[in-house]
Amino acid sequence: MARIVIAGAGAIGCFTGGLLARGGHQVTLLGRARVLNAVRENGLTVSDFSGLSAHIAASDLTLSDDPAGLAAAEIVIVTVKTPATADIAQQIAAYAPPDAPVLSWQNGITNADTLREVLPDRDIRAGMVPFNVVPKAAGSYHRATSGDVVIEAGPVGLDQDLNVPDLAVSESDQIEAVQWGKLLVNLSNALNALSGLTLQEQLLDLAWRRLMADQMQEALAVFKAAGIATQSTTPLATWMLPHVLRLPTPLFSRIAARMLTIDPHARTSMAYDLMAGRVTEIDTLQGEVVALGQQYDRETPICARVSALIRSAPDHALTPDDIRTI
Repeated sequence: MARIVIAGAGAIGCFTGGLLARGGHQVTLLGRARVLNAVRENGLTVSDFSGLSAHIAASDLTLSDDPAGLAAAEIVIVTVKTPATADIAQQIAAYAPPDAPVLSWQNGITNADTLREVLPDRDIRAGMVPFNVVPKAAGSYHRATSGDVVIEAGPVGLDQDLNVPDLAVSESDQIEAVQWGKLLVNLSNALNALSGLTLQEQLLDLAWRRLMADQMQEALAVFKAAGIATQSTTPLATWMLPHVLRLPTPLFSRIAARMLTIDPHARTSMAYDLMAGRVTEIDTLQGEVVALGQQYDRETPICARVSALIRSAPDHALTPDDIRTI
């Protein structure tokens, strides 16, 4: 088993770190005192939609807000938000062993490149975490949607080391296409944040699904212009997703149930960030599409509108018609 440092112990970091520790790895959670103190006082509880409920004692983890804790790492898993990537890379450069692989389990496309710029001689792996994790209580984190982690293939296989009960990890030599495919799906994060609805409620509403589909179609047109390939982590190819979203609700529900499990109370992490007044990752989602559209002379009115609305942080729930008003 490996000594793993989770660099940025938020919701994803605590959830995956808890499962890795439960699976026998020696895990250090490197994060803010607010998060770590809750784990010190309550231990770490991880749960999910399938009935998983596991408690990891604080004594079975190393909890640190000091980046010097990176010195013990055999594997570093980066889970900070995109704006903090360059800073955590500097800390890794200063403290982590040079032979420790560094994995980016973050939203967005550019994080692995940012890590490589600061850490040019290290084994840097991009990754894709498809599921949504939300805080439930102090020291308690809940996985609300299904999916398995995918990491970039590298000189040494890491997937088998990281595979533990309730956390499946595989390697891919097409990780960029996987990441772009996830970005396409994650465009719905902002719509959920603006809706005031649970994901399940939103997906059962045809008007919302049509807006999701139109936004995806807008992004796919930009990706095509830019020559960007996308790879789905579901049985459906990415180009089919907008068509499935536009189906009548009974038919959509039957197809979706075969591909994705969603906790009835789940909302996206962006919804929680918006409610708490925290910085969101809109720039790594709709922002990427808008920037590519400008570069390749393709209009992106829906993504631009959604991006602007998230930045303005409306204090009331919006409807699809509100968002379509350009």
